Amino acid sequence: MSNLTKTKWTKNYILLLAAVFGGFLIFGFSENIKGPALPRMQADLHLDEMQIGLLLAFNSLGYLLACSFAGWLDRRIGIKPTLMLSFGSMALSGIFIYLAANYTSLSAAYFLLYVGNGLLEIALALLAARIFVKNTGMMMNLAHFFYGFSSLFAPLIAASLMGVTMFDHILGWRGMYAIMLAISVLPMLPALLANMPADSHDEESRIPLSAYIKDPIAWLIVMLLSFGVISELAVCGWLVNYLEKVYSWSTEAASSMLSAFFFCFMLARLLLGAVTDKIGYTLSLILFAVSSGICTIAAIVIGESGAFLFALAGIGIAPIYPTVMALLAKRYAASSATAITFTVTMMGIWSVIGNLLIGFITNLAKQLAGSNDDAHAGLVLGLQAGYLFIGLCAILCSVTAFLLFIKLKRRNELI
Repeated sequence: MSNLTKTKWTKNYILLLAAVFGGFLIFGFSENIKGPALPRMQADLHLDEMQIGLLLAFNSLGYLLACSFAGWLDRRIGIKPTLMLSFGSMALSGIFIYLAANYTSLSAAYFLLYVGNGLLEIALALLAARIFVKNTGMMMNLAHFFYGFSSLFAPLIAASLMGVTMFDHILGWRGMYAIMLAISVLPMLPALLANMPADSHDEESRIPLSAYIKDPIAWLIVMLLSFGVISELAVCGWLVNYLEKVYSWSTEAASSMLSAFFFCFMLARLLLGAVTDKIGYTLSLILFAVSSGICTIAAIVIGESGAFLFALAGIGIAPIYPTVMALLAKRYAASSATAITFTVTMMGIWSVIGNLLIGFITNLAKQLAGSNDDAHAGLVLGLQAGYLFIGLCAILCSVTAFLLFIKLKRRNELI
């Protein structure tokens, strides 16, 4: 009988699963409804591209800020109040976005939303680490499957909702945000009813942050996760742009390829979690990351006929984040709050830098290759260079995971 079959499916365990799975579902919606909304926000509030860029950067700051103190909040008030605070701030931000009359009030509302997102990500990771004590890799990937599932449908639902008429008024982006973020209260219910597992480790067994940051293993995990997440998130921002401008695809066709990527991404998290438990977390990270990098680079080298490989790259990159969370939960069981908070916060910083590098590389290659006579050729080469960097990040993720594998094997600490 498998460990999963042996798990006691008590009422409390089911409530905990509903809170975790529902939390990831809401997380995916809240992060991915902005795509269809941003152009309409820009038009309604007369914002330029710089203001949109600053808005998104400001959001990242709120997210990182929340990640940095979420672990401390868990220790001070507990996991349940932390979850309530994250869900509540997200629901409240939807009301503030609806009421936003100008750029300043919109920025403040968005900042609150991303503070909620940051708190939620850490709180869910900590809760998952405490309840998924068996088949951790599979269960972590299954939990993150719900994030991929909602990410797949969020833009479609958002676009549809914005056109709905209610009480003789079109909902628009304001009404869409208010409704979509209001559903954040739903996973609050099982979280409120459940008895949350406390951190079973005493204070003496925990690794202090000052000692943790001196561990080279911790930094290898930060780097491999950062490379993996840069490669994962960059697809959302660059794939449609690449297909439209390099291959002259229509917006509909390019968006369909992005949906195919998310479909592969979602399916991988649903099915490959069991593989990570079977062959080991570190070896899984090596194989999955290198397969994603090869698919991405091959898609660029082959050209338009190999565009389907962009979608297949989602299979390899999808298990990276949840598998790293499983690795942290197992390796640093007594200090999971410290390990997860530090890793995710540092990953967030490096992800911002990585995304800036993609833009810089694209711009630089375009300027070096382009000319007044053939500006399009320069743009194509720039986009190819930028996307090659996305594939390279997946390869670097695999290389870093290989270094981690060697280091852990020498210590006889492979998980």
